[in-house]
Amino acid sequence: MRALFRCVLLLIVVFVAFLLLMPSKVEPVAWTPAAAPSLASGVYADNQRLKDVERIGSSDIDGPEALLLENDLLITGLHDGRVIRSSLDGNVRTVLTDTGGRPLGLARHPNGLLVIADGVKGLLSLDAQGRVIPLTTEANGVPFGFTDDVVIDKPGHYAYFSDASSRWGYGKDGEAIMEHGGDGRLLRYDFQTGKTTLLLDKLEFANGVTLGPDDAFVLVNETGAYRITRYWLSGPKAGTHDVFIDNLPGLPDNLAFNGRDRFWVALYAPRNKLLDATAPHPFVRKMIVRAMMVLPKPVEKRAFALGLDLDGKVIANLQDAGSGNYSPITTVREYGDWLYFGSLTARHMVRLPLSKALN
Repeated sequence: MRALFRCVLLLIVVFVAFLLLMPSKVEPVAWTPAAAPSLASGVYADNQRLKDVERIGSSDIDGPEALLLENDLLITGLHDGRVIRSSLDGNVRTVLTDTGGRPLGLARHPNGLLVIADGVKGLLSLDAQGRVIPLTTEANGVPFGFTDDVVIDKPGHYAYFSDASSRWGYGKDGEAIMEHGGDGRLLRYDFQTGKTTLLLDKLEFANGVTLGPDDAFVLVNETGAYRITRYWLSGPKAGTHDVFIDNLPGLPDNLAFNGRDRFWVALYAPRNKLLDATAPHPFVRKMIVRAMMVLPKPVEKRAFALGLDLDGKVIANLQDAGSGNYSPITTVREYGDWLYFGSLTARHMVRLPLSKALN
C-alpha cells in the first residue's frame, strides 16, 4: 500500500513539475473578458434546432471546412489539401485540385477563378485549366501564418481575407487563442495590381470574413475575443472600424452574408468558464497550455450557429448539445431554402431547412 502511495505521489509531483517547468513558446497576454452570456435563458438559450440536420454530399470526407454551393453542387476544402466538388446526394465527387496545404476558405471571382484561402500556402487561385496560382503570401513584409477565410467584392476588384495569426501556423489555433497576442490581420488583395494592403491588425485570431450590403463594410470574426469587428469601406466612416457584435456565447469561426438581410456565424464551441476565469492570469494560462499537451482540450461538443440582422442583432439561435450532434460547426451558408453547414473535423456536410432556422 505504501509503495502504491509513493507511486501516486511521485506521479503528482512529476505532473506539477511538468505544468510549472515544461518549455512552451506560448506567452499568454492578460485580458479580462466580459461575463459569458447565459445558455440557460435569454437570446442564447439552449435548444435542439440543429438536432434534425440532414446529411448531404460525399460521405467519408475529412474536414469539409470551406463551403460553396453552385448549381446544386457542393465545393469544399479538405484536411488533406484537396478541394472537391460533390453532388448533394454524394454520388458524384470530383477532385478539383490539391493545394498541398489546407484550404480553409473559398470564394468565386466573377471571372470564374476559384480563390482559396489556404492555411499553409496563403491566398491562391484555381483557374479553368486546373492550375493553382499563388496570389499573395505576405503583407508589409510579414508572411501570413494562418490564411483563414476570403470573400470577393461584386466587381471582382478586391479579395478581403484574414490571416488568423502571423505568429502561429495552421494547427496551432489553440496556442494562438490561449496566447491572446493580437497578431491576427484583415487584409485586401487587389486583382488588378497584385498589391496586398493591411486594413486591420492586432486582431485576436482573425477568422471568418464577409462583406455587407453594397460592399459598404467587411466583417471579420475575432475568435479569441468573442466578437465580430466591422471595417467600413465606403461612406463617411470609410477607413474606420467598430464592433458589430460583442461578447458572443462561443468562439466565432466562419461568417457569411446571404446577400440581402442576414449574416450567419458558425460558433466552434461555447465559451469555457475555466479559460475565461484564468484570462487575467498569464502564468495559470501557460500551465493550462502545458496541460493541453497531454490532456483533452476543454472544448464542449455542441452544434452552435447564430443568425444576425444587418445591425448585429441575434435573429436565429441554432444549437444541439445532444449525443451525436454535428460539431464543431465552422461554416454556415444560406442557399435558397436551406442552410448548409461544414466542419473542420467532421466527415460529412449537413443542411437544415431555412424555415426551421428562422421560426
